[in-house]
Amino acid sequence: MQSNRRTFIKSLSAASALVATESIAKPFGFPAYIPNLKKIAPNDKIRIATIGMGIQGNYDTQAALRNPDVELVGVADLYTGRLEHAKTAFGKDKELFTTRDYREVLARPDVDAVLVVTPDHWHDHITIAALKAGKHVYCEKPMVQHLNEGKAVIDAWKKSGKTMQVGSQRISSAAFQEAKRLVQAGDIGAINYIESNNDRFNAIGAWNYSVPPDASPQTVDWDRFLGDAPKRPFDATRFFRWRNYKDYGTGVAGDLFVHLITGVHFVTNTLGPTRIFSSGNLAYWKDGRDVPDVMSCIMDYPKTDKHEAFQMVLRVNFANAGKISNVTRIIGNEGQIEFSEDNLIMTKKKLPIAPGYGNYDSFFTFTEPVQQEFVKQYDAKYPPDTRTAEPVKEVKFSAPKDDDAHAKHFGDFFTNVRNGSQGTIEDPVFGFRAAAPVLACNESYFEQKVVYWDPVTMTQKGPAKTSAPSSKKKTLASAKTTSKKS
Repeated sequence: MQSNRRTFIKSLSAASALVATESIAKPFGFPAYIPNLKKIAPNDKIRIATIGMGIQGNYDTQAALRNPDVELVGVADLYTGRLEHAKTAFGKDKELFTTRDYREVLARPDVDAVLVVTPDHWHDHITIAALKAGKHVYCEKPMVQHLNEGKAVIDAWKKSGKTMQVGSQRISSAAFQEAKRLVQAGDIGAINYIESNNDRFNAIGAWNYSVPPDASPQTVDWDRFLGDAPKRPFDATRFFRWRNYKDYGTGVAGDLFVHLITGVHFVTNTLGPTRIFSSGNLAYWKDGRDVPDVMSCIMDYPKTDKHEAFQMVLRVNFANAGKISNVTRIIGNEGQIEFSEDNLIMTKKKLPIAPGYGNYDSFFTFTEPVQQEFVKQYDAKYPPDTRTAEPVKEVKFSAPKDDDAHAKHFGDFFTNVRNGSQGTIEDPVFGFRAAAPVLACNESYFEQKVVYWDPVTMTQKGPAKTSAPSSKKKTLASAKTTSKKS
């Protein structure tokens, strides 16, 4: 570790040394925005470093490296064991820089882009610091932990001129792209309802990840992990199972709802909901966690120039011992699309123009002369060709066997890095518009209230004020007057 650090110090340029050593404004010690440390030519390798080498950090790094001309030069993690593992997994043929201080990664002039794969409460801090340090950023979902953090990340991204991608990779899958094409083509008519679920029933799926036997204050940088979270004594369970605690994570909403919402926003071109309400409980995994393992949420999406108004219902159940079928269904007035990351089924079904009569209908309650008159008028209004619906049509789509959504998501990021563009498929504006509703789900759940959101300005607002009808006002006024007289 010491020799690795000496190599690192020697490699610092004057500018990057300033970033690493100068003690500046709180809380993370970075100066004002600095210019790009390195221009990337189209044929150059993009050199990346991963900050956070847990489960997703390893998967993200592997997916990034499945793209050509990408090289991993460094990693940061707060657990020494993961740094040692990274050397074995990714540094067999070279010396891989490792550190427990992410700021040392940002100070390296040979790092073009960083992958921020930390607990949620660090996303905004490290992302902003990385952008200020002149790095391109791939940040895992959700982009931020709280509603009031999104604008600062967006501002930092815009000011930096760097490329940023938020990591909800399913939208780069072939099935999601096909769903988007079908919806935009109007194949299911006007959308009116969407439902999506992501259920599980196993301990690892419920975030009870393995805790290494050597976890201790010596092998884990506990104080740095806490960051701006409440201070408490070292707790290995909280460190390695951080998703179970609202101090560091965002619960089922931030881990799973965000994937569902990101997909729906991508497919429908929506900006987001205006009203969010969630409910749930801790039904099964009563292991000390303080977030629910069952949660449902209802969201109202307003009419825009891209779509009609629709309602969306989301569900996560970590205690589903029944049949689990995790899909998203987008329902329109001419059909529906049911899809997952790998496949899609579209069912087209239109109603006939004529409404029909008989069976469970009021027609049989009419007198016979009235029935005859009704039929006469009906036949005149609805000719035979309006009484039969089009045949139900089913279209199936399966993603190619080599479809790699995760690598493709990184591919979009790297293409934009090479082009000097900020136009990724999931830039911070898109990322925050997807994150905000799930963060509102948590606020709704914990505070037991409806959350009102402006998806255009990306700001929280109060409930719409409604006034009583004029007749009701008069009645109330009359009642008050009568009461006073009596």
